[in-house]
Amino acid sequence: MPRFFALDFRTGLLIGLAVAVAVVAAAITYERYDTKTLKRTRHRDAVLCGVNPGLPGFSSADDKGNWSGFDVDFCRAIAAAIFDDPGKVMFIPLDAGDRFTELQKRKVDVLSRNSTWSLSRETNYSLHFAAVSYYDGQGFMVRRSRNVDSGLELDEAKVCVQSNTTTELNLTDYFRANHIKYQQMKFAKADDLFRAYDSGQCDVLTADVSRLYALRLKLSKPDDHVILPDVISKEPLAPVVRHKDDDWLLIVKWTFYAMVNAEELGISSQNIDDALASKKPDVRRFVGTEGDYGEELGLTKDWAARIIRHVGNYGEVYDRNVGVGSNLDIPRGLNQLWNAGGILYAPPIR
Repeated sequence: MPRFFALDFRTGLLIGLAVAVAVVAAAITYERYDTKTLKRTRHRDAVLCGVNPGLPGFSSADDKGNWSGFDVDFCRAIAAAIFDDPGKVMFIPLDAGDRFTELQKRKVDVLSRNSTWSLSRETNYSLHFAAVSYYDGQGFMVRRSRNVDSGLELDEAKVCVQSNTTTELNLTDYFRANHIKYQQMKFAKADDLFRAYDSGQCDVLTADVSRLYALRLKLSKPDDHVILPDVISKEPLAPVVRHKDDDWLLIVKWTFYAMVNAEELGISSQNIDDALASKKPDVRRFVGTEGDYGEELGLTKDWAARIIRHVGNYGEVYDRNVGVGSNLDIPRGLNQLWNAGGILYAPPIR
């Protein structure tokens, strides 16, 4: 073989290897850093929304496949902002163990699934938690017959907890800090966790307080169970998106902030037409009759008005799904507006 041919072959081989490495690196980068979510969403004409497979009040489907709940309505609000149609959502049920990896793999555009915002989840999975949509905390549910008033009275109890969650770590920390002996019974699947408690395999069920209210409704005798007043952790629940897609992050974030601002401004699904005719500057900015805030998000001027018309403000969504208008009847507590005794607060649209 002539020497020049051998050199050309080796050079070509090296170039080919370099190109292959570059392609693989580009694929990995694209997998982690995706900047075209809004474009793909519009192309498919639907938002892909990751939700809990079945948590009453937050996300659950009836026997006809119709989804409802607090987290479900948030995804409908995103669809309303983009398409002026809250029905343009495809709901993808995801288990706790694979919810973040499935978001990474672009199986969903947004995760709206009672997920706690934490440092490790943002860094380990390369994700952004857009905004706290529900301020929660971990608590305990016990049988009323046990006759206890506090988690500090649960010495020697068998406690059901879902494994590989922040709940498991919080439980360990609480009992260890208070020198309480207990037996931890771990279950990977939420359904197995629920069945274990309902069948009496354990004395206590621990989870986010909102989830305990939802699970109590599913028990054979809900009134025989009580949720203790103890809240042992901070659980800021938030919708989640991938890193490096700032345009999509802004839409998800400001969809939520629009719902909060609407409640503060007194704008609801019942009076949105009146708001469109308002002369108040802050209302005009909100509904899009003044300024170009919608265009700055890549949406229309009336993006926020669309959300409220089709889905409602934060208070409407809360009340009908988990509050006074629902079977759960969870007090708003911290989830009240900042000027009504809670800590719910949104940056202004201006």
